[in-house]
Formats: sequence, structure tokens, C-alpha cells
Amino acid sequence: MSTDSVSTSLVYQVEVPQPKQHGKPGGLIRHLNFFTGLVSGVVLALVFGFIMNSQFPSGSITANFANAAAGPTFWAMMVGWIIGFLGGMGAFIGPIRWLLGRDLTHADAEFLAGKDQGTFRYWRFTTDHKVVGIQYLIVAMIILGFGGLLAMLIRTELGITWMEVFNPDFYNSLVGTHGIAMVIAMIVIVSGPVGNFIVPLMCGARDMAFPRLNALSIWLLVCAVPPLILSLLVGGIRDGWSVYQPLNSQAGPGMIGYQTTIIVFAVSTALASVNIMTTVLTMRAKGMTWSRTPILIYGAFAAAAMGLYAFPFYMYSQILSMTDRLVNTSFFDPIEGGSVWLYQNLFWLLGHPEVYVILIPSIAVMMELLPVFMRKPLFSYYMAIAGIVGVVGLSGLVWAHHMYMTGWAPQANYPFMLSTEMISIPVGFLVLVVIGTMWRGAFWSRLPMMAIFAVIFNKMIGGVTGVYLSDVPADQYFHGNMFVTAHFHYMLMGAGLFGAMGGIAYYFPKMTGRFLDERTGSIGFWTAFAGFQITFMSMFVAGLQGQPRRVLQFDNLFNLSNWISTIGAYVIGIGMLIFLAAIISSWRSGEIASSNPWQAQTLDWQTATPVPLENFPVLPVVTKLPYDYGVPDPLAPAVLEEKYEEKVGAPS
Repeated sequence: MSTDSVSTSLVYQVEVPQPKQHGKPGGLIRHLNFFTGLVSGVVLALVFGFIMNSQFPSGSITANFANAAAGPTFWAMMVGWIIGFLGGMGAFIGPIRWLLGRDLTHADAEFLAGKDQGTFRYWRFTTDHKVVGIQYLIVAMIILGFGGLLAMLIRTELGITWMEVFNPDFYNSLVGTHGIAMVIAMIVIVSGPVGNFIVPLMCGARDMAFPRLNALSIWLLVCAVPPLILSLLVGGIRDGWSVYQPLNSQAGPGMIGYQTTIIVFAVSTALASVNIMTTVLTMRAKGMTWSRTPILIYGAFAAAAMGLYAFPFYMYSQILSMTDRLVNTSFFDPIEGGSVWLYQNLFWLLGHPEVYVILIPSIAVMMELLPVFMRKPLFSYYMAIAGIVGVVGLSGLVWAHHMYMTGWAPQANYPFMLSTEMISIPVGFLVLVVIGTMWRGAFWSRLPMMAIFAVIFNKMIGGVTGVYLSDVPADQYFHGNMFVTAHFHYMLMGAGLFGAMGGIAYYFPKMTGRFLDERTGSIGFWTAFAGFQITFMSMFVAGLQGQPRRVLQFDNLFNLSNWISTIGAYVIGIGMLIFLAAIISSWRSGEIASSNPWQAQTLDWQTATPVPLENFPVLPVVTKLPYDYGVPDPLAPAVLEEKYEEKVGAPS
């Protein structure tokens, strides 16, 4: 058997000479950071708001903010915030210098990369992909915490069944804001850190293809968050995270904050997707052919590809909706010739692919962990690739199953039911690869391995319940009730959240140079997992009983399910706080880790820890596949050829 088919090794080229440093970084670049961006963003928002309010004097921004924020004034403030924050961060220095014919010097470039700046580089517009990856992780955790806090408030309202805790309008705003915050967090929490920190290392590259765009993508994500939070103060999002028309056009001024968040986040995602895809296509190490590329790179590339084609649909829906509100267009107004079905189609053209934007990176991380912790190659490398490609191909053909009950094109229901159920085939490929790799492996019971079991369990429940929702007759009963909510959380949080926790535990030594506290991290992980099952299994029961979603008050029949679900939600919160404590304490004083503590075979573990500024002192050359842990892949071509020869005899 040829070992070339099942192992990875590195051959190093002659060291690449590095340019000498010249001078110090000049101009404003040394003085701009998050805090200057925050101040300039707030100031410019107030200035833009004042100017617009003077043109549309519907109220006073000092006396009646909510009234003044309606329409153009609030929109102008959002635009001012974005421009001011990015300008105060230094995002425009490079383009401005280029327009003036004075591009950044080598010293400027090194300063932007965060060289010799310590922890303060995390507060700057920094081009080093490793810093950006950690920035993505921190921002995702903050958004997750914000969304989790709103979830606690929602469950408190639903758990206290004998009284109203919140005003109904505010409660609906909590539900909508929670929904979009958690969707953004789940999209970012795996793809952001992994796509930016790990993928270039795994490719054998010195950085991302477009470092400045990389920095811009994370700070666009940051400036997308305040409009969403501010929207709660000016009417909120009362129509769920999907904000269907015509309710969207009838909503308060808080809807503009939501629309701004979506538009900015979509641009951020597009920049990140282009960067990841270009890096993978053009900067893989010499010898890293597509048949020698780790599965994690395939997963990151697939998620970026789906995000690149799917997110613009949602962005366009919000741009058109904003113009309906601000300049009286009628894209979605049926009275004026518009179509509410157009909005729903645009929304769900993203709304379902985004499930796989979350799921695929999480599954890819699990497949990267499995060979390491089972000490055997990935079972059927090519089946894993086929599963990822199949999901990408079918993800754009399933959106209409969310619209069975709308009356739109009823003759299309059954074709979309077929396409939705067909996507279970490539997903089944991925599940089989995971199970096959685990079969008879040398089990290594560390936290990352435990996360794999959790993701598999949650994914199976989410997948099975999704089959029911894809079926037209079943969806007629379940549509719009708590069964859908439970399924949704199993698919997104069940895979995304617990996959992210496993990935953090695995890559923590490479990111920080220290091990994550196994004991504390495991307690937090399993506490959150137990709370998750309590919360959403109870929601399945409530859905089977017929409880509608997004309601404040309900029949006493549903009291018990909601009490149990609320208790489970608080258990999730306790578990996440324990896990966060493990991260913070380990980052500061955890056990020192070697460069490759897991003895992994991929390139990301072959460089030093902490990772140097340009990753590799010399460029690696790949000669073999990435998963050589002593046991051959039974479906590798070379293995199949040997088995055939043993059975029928070698050719003469």
C-alpha cells in the first residue's frame, strides 16, 4: 500500500528573505483605535442626526428621541455612526493614502499587523489574521452573551405564567432582537475564528489574501451591533427576526436599526467570504492539491461560498424595505403593486442556507478533531467532500418549504418538499463519515471529543424533526408553533454552539499557548448541554400540544412545559458562564501548552506557539494527505486496490 494516500508530511523550502524595517509608522495611524472610533462614531451620528432632523423637523432629538428618530433622522444617525466609527478606527487610512499616491510604508504595514503591540493590538484596526481571528471570537461571544441575556428575559416572561412581566410590544421586540442576535452569533462563532486564525495556517500561508479587507470585515461586524441594540430603545423589532412584510413597513423606527445591522453584517460577511475563498484558492502550500486538503478548509470554503451567494438576497430585501420606508417606493406594498411574497422569497433564500453556513463549519471542525482523538484517519475522505459539495449544491433549492402555508405557488410545494428531503442525503454522508471514523477508534476522552458526541446527538434530533417540517401535511400542523422553535434551536445552537465549544477547547492551545482548563470547561459544557435538552425537549412537547410561538399569554395546558423550559434556559446560562470562566482563567494562567500538544498532522500545528507574525519561517511543501494516525482509511483508493488484488490476485 502506498503511504502517500494516508499521511501528511512537510518538506521545507529555502528560507525566504524578509524585508528590513525602515523608520517608524507615521501620521494618525499610531493614535487610532477602538476608543477613538467609538467617540468619532457617536459624534458623527449626532451631527448627521441633527442635520437630517433640521431638514425633517418632526421632533427634537433632545426632547423626543423616539419621535425624532423616525425615518430619515434615525437612518442618518446610523450612517454617521458607521462612517465615524470606521474612520476613527483608521479603516480609511490605506485607501486615502493610496488615492494621494502615498501607499503605506513597510513600517506602517508592520504596525497595522500589530507587531510588538501586545494585547493592545486587539483594540486596533489590525491586519494580522491571527489577531482578527481572536477578535472575531471575542465579538461573537459578546453577541452571544447579549442574545443569551434576551433569551433569559423571554423565558422569564414565559415561565411566570400568572402575570405579564413585560409589555407585549417590548416582549415581541425581545423575541425579534434575540433571534437575529443569535443567528449572527452562531454564524460568526465558528466561521470567524476558524476561518481567520486557522485556515491560513492550515493552508501554509503567511496571511490572508486581503489583510486590510480582513480587518475591515471584523470592524464592520462590530459597528453593526449598536444599531441592533439601539433599536430596542426606539420601538424595537416586533415582528420576529424574519420581519415579514407588510408588518415590516408598519413597524416603528427601531426597524431601521435592524435593517442597518443586516446590511452592514451582509457586507462584512461578503468581504470575509471573498477573503477566505481567495486564500484557499490561491495560497495553499505547494503540494497541497485538492486531494490533500484538510476537510476543515473544505468546510470553511463551503460556508464562505454559501454566505457569498445567499447573504446578498437578504441584504437586498432590507435595502428595498428601507427605501419603501424612507422614499415611498413600493417594492413590497401590495396596494401600490408590490409583493409581500417577493420579500419572503428574498428572506428565505438566505434564511435556510444560513443553517448550513452554521452547520458545515461545525461539522468540519468535528471531522478535524476526530482523527486526532480517535488516532485513525478520517473514514472516507472523499465521502466527506461529497457531503459538503452536496449540501452547498442543494442548500439554495430548499427555501420555499418555509412558505407552504403562505399560499404562494402551491404547485411548487411538493417539488420543494422533495429537494428539502434530498438534502438529508449529503448530510447523511457527513454523519456516516463521523460514525465510521469513530468505529473501533482509540478513544481519547478529552473535552473536544465530548463535544463531538453532543453535536451528533443534537444534529440527529434536529435532522429528524426537520424531515417532519419539510413534509407538507405535517407542516400544516406544526407551522408557527413551538415545535418549529425547538427544531430551529437544535439545528443552529445544537450544532453551532456546542461545535464552537469543542473547537475552542481544541484550538485554545494554538491561539493562546495554554490549555483550556479541562475540569472547569467540562463542567460548563455538560451543564449547558443538559440545560439545552431540558429547554428544547420541553418546547417539542409544547409544540405537539399545539402551543403557538411568539405569544405572551397562553392556555394553562402549556404551563408545565414552559416552566420546565424556563428552568432549562437558566441552566444553559449557568453552564455558559462556567465555560466563560474557564476561558478567562485559562487565558491568563492556564497550563502552558507545547506547539503541537495533540500531535496533529495538519500544517496549523506544525508552526511555533505563539505563532510568529508571518506564521512560517520557511514555506512548507506538502507531500502527503493530512490524516496519518496508524490505521489506513478503508475506503482510500490504495487500500481498495490492495484488497482487490488480495481477492482476485495481482495482475501478471
